[in-house]
Amino acid sequence: MEKLYYTDQIEIFYDTHHSWLYVNWIGFQTTQSVKDGCGKILEYMISEACTKILNDNTLVEGMWSGAAKWGADVWFPDLRAHGLQAFAWVYSPSMLSRLSTDKTLTHAHHPDYIQTFDDIEEAKVWLGNV
Repeated sequence: MEKLYYTDQIEIFYDTHHSWLYVNWIGFQTTQSVKDGCGKILEYMISEACTKILNDNTLVEGMWSGAAKWGADVWFPDLRAHGLQAFAWVYSPSMLSRLSTDKTLTHAHHPDYIQTFDDIEEAKVWLGNV
């Protein structure tokens, strides 16, 4: 995997074997850190011509639901407009983070190109098969 971008709160890799972005979110997130990270994901999805994203929240802690409606109303439509076909979202073990993910999906009306997982290996299998 080729590391494209990183901060203390997010790492973005291009998985050359699978031709998808792997995004590793880390620690506590704010509305601004989510928006900034999502902007970078869109930027690299475009530059790498990716249509699939493995979004890993395993290391995320706490609530970040302030960005939920923005993610659903702005970010996901932008991803789709730039060719996103599949988004595998691995839940955090943190209940507050998990609730934030679910809130985003509720606002997005949980489109079928987004699937949630508790296990990263299951997410990889699904992403590899779509």
